[in-house]
Amino acid sequence: MSSTESPRVPSAVDTVSVPGGVRVADGESMGSVGLPGLTLAVRSRPAAREGLPPALYVHGLGGSSQNWSALMPLLADVVDGEAVDLPGFGDSPPPDDGDYSVTGHARAVIRYLDAQGRGPVHLFGNSLGGAVTTRVAAVRPDLVRTLTLVSPALPEIRVQRTAVPTGLLAVPGVASLFTRLTKDWTAEQRVRGVMALCYGDPNRVSPEGFRAAVEEMERRLKLPYFWDAMARSARGVVNAYTLGGQHGLWRQAERVLAPTLLVYGGRDLLVSYRMAARAARTFRDARLLTLPDAGHVAMMEYPETVATAFRELLSDTETLNGAAGDVRASRGAPRHEDQSACDQTPTHDEKLHSTNPGS
Repeated sequence: MSSTESPRVPSAVDTVSVPGGVRVADGESMGSVGLPGLTLAVRSRPAAREGLPPALYVHGLGGSSQNWSALMPLLADVVDGEAVDLPGFGDSPPPDDGDYSVTGHARAVIRYLDAQGRGPVHLFGNSLGGAVTTRVAAVRPDLVRTLTLVSPALPEIRVQRTAVPTGLLAVPGVASLFTRLTKDWTAEQRVRGVMALCYGDPNRVSPEGFRAAVEEMERRLKLPYFWDAMARSARGVVNAYTLGGQHGLWRQAERVLAPTLLVYGGRDLLVSYRMAARAARTFRDARLLTLPDAGHVAMMEYPETVATAFRELLSDTETLNGAAGDVRASRGAPRHEDQSACDQTPTHDEKLHSTNPGS
């Protein structure tokens, strides 16, 4: 249903600690952007060359921009990547209005893209971030070139039992009760629990990654707003699940024009694997990557596989855009140099590609 962070720092990614802040991988930098009513921390990795299209990565519930540190360097030669810490998570302080709803988070992403002038971007989202970016792509198609969703938190009628405890954080008073009941838990115990929930195989986490996760957990537990941000964001996901009509997430998924890559893990304990087929039918221009051994954070568990799937999406999208431009030129229509994938109107026929290894 929603994501809690299980930071994985592969041995190939060296990290350093920033005093009072989150860890930053070698080659990354952290900054902050002040916007009306909120401040967003942004993790950046320089692109391999100038002129690459921008990308924006959005994490899940309890996560941070660090969740994308394994994937970002693998795509640095094709996109100019940034990852945001949503309000109240990572290094971003709480929003002034206390709005942690899916719409509130989506509004923060839109404000950032508008303020920075980075759109249209290749937009990535995991879990809660998947719900947020789906809403962004639906209401502001001009900001999105492609959409990549890893275990997106889209409404399920039959929620997995393993996801229920996370959902219960949305109930008023549960977060404070959980805090009291677990006050004697060590950071190591908490991290092991999170990794068991988020990873298909927690043994894939390197010793360095585990230590980094423990340090991050210790940092978070000192934040006075940590549990409040968790509880309110969980409540936002639950509310989004029950919202009907044109504002419902599935209805908004139908409206997404951008070519979409869907990534689902067969061992995901939070977002049901069975939702993959429905998502592939719902998004207009979708392709599906299924990873039977992955859990909830495939971009951390199998970053190379996710990167390969995105490269294929990017290649196909550029080919289609080029073909469309040639058709417009042959008809005498003006061709815009910065034409985005969102400017095209796809057919309603679903495009389903399975790139499942070994299938």
